[in-house]
Amino acid sequence: MQNKIYTYILFLFVLFVCFSVAIQQANAQVVPLAAQYYLNQYLGNPAFAGFDNGLRVNIAYRNQWRAIPGSPVTQSLTGDYRLPTYEGGKAGVGLNIYSDIAGLIKRTRVMGSYAYHLPLDGGTQVIHFGLSLGMMNERLDNESIIADPNDVLADLYNQRKTYVDGDFGVIYTNERMTFQGTVPNLKKFLRKDNTVSVDGSTFFVAISYKMGRNPDVLSLEPKFCLRGAQGIDNLWDFGSNLSFSDKVTLMAMYHSSQSSTIALSINYLNKCTLQGVYSSQLAGQREATGGSFEINLKVPLKRKDKDKSYTF
Repeated sequence: MQNKIYTYILFLFVLFVCFSVAIQQANAQVVPLAAQYYLNQYLGNPAFAGFDNGLRVNIAYRNQWRAIPGSPVTQSLTGDYRLPTYEGGKAGVGLNIYSDIAGLIKRTRVMGSYAYHLPLDGGTQVIHFGLSLGMMNERLDNESIIADPNDVLADLYNQRKTYVDGDFGVIYTNERMTFQGTVPNLKKFLRKDNTVSVDGSTFFVAISYKMGRNPDVLSLEPKFCLRGAQGIDNLWDFGSNLSFSDKVTLMAMYHSSQSSTIALSINYLNKCTLQGVYSSQLAGQREATGGSFEINLKVPLKRKDKDKSYTF
């Protein structure tokens, strides 16, 4: 029975990869927040909403290419929660607020998520499904534009309506292994929309395996990711997360774009986790761009049964 489940999951994973590669379209490269790889995987896959019990709040800030004026600045706020009394505790919800400013363009994406976690084989294996729906808004900063005041192009750009967008994700997990896949930007996929948006990615798939005799004390979790980005070849990432009793965590990733990412996370008394990240840029652009820095904060909130409130 267990072998049949593994075969079925592997088939779904391969099918998802092939399907995702087939839907690739043309546009710009996107660089995901580093927190998406381990610390806050809900950023990249709505099926992680309510993945663990309780309520979690995550904040991220990234400054890319600091040596270039008008370089991209990305901010993110997420929260996800496992609903303990709904669907037998198998459902989760989440909120993802994402803001990206690059030069004159500001893009804001607000998404709400619902996930369902289906146990298999007595709960040792779980399939997770997630869907996000929300709004996407793109605007130009008129005050920073240096141009003919009679030029109406900027006004026309800002007159574009906020539109509905979404993401779909699926995950398979057992005690050590995780398969996951995401189709982001459902508006582009369903309508074959080629317009530029905050996220030019077309798919994301990843596989990871947690190693160690006692993963709760010392664990090494290598991960391989494949990302589709519009207009360029597929990108891959390979690296690992090394955790010491969930107190101190080191992460290192190498990207097929010839860049790399390193991160250090510190868990303070199980009340919050602070992560600092540095990412180098493309090999030929490191001196000109200056790399990027990212700060992430994760705060788990625990529920008090008596007054049904939450505390650190």
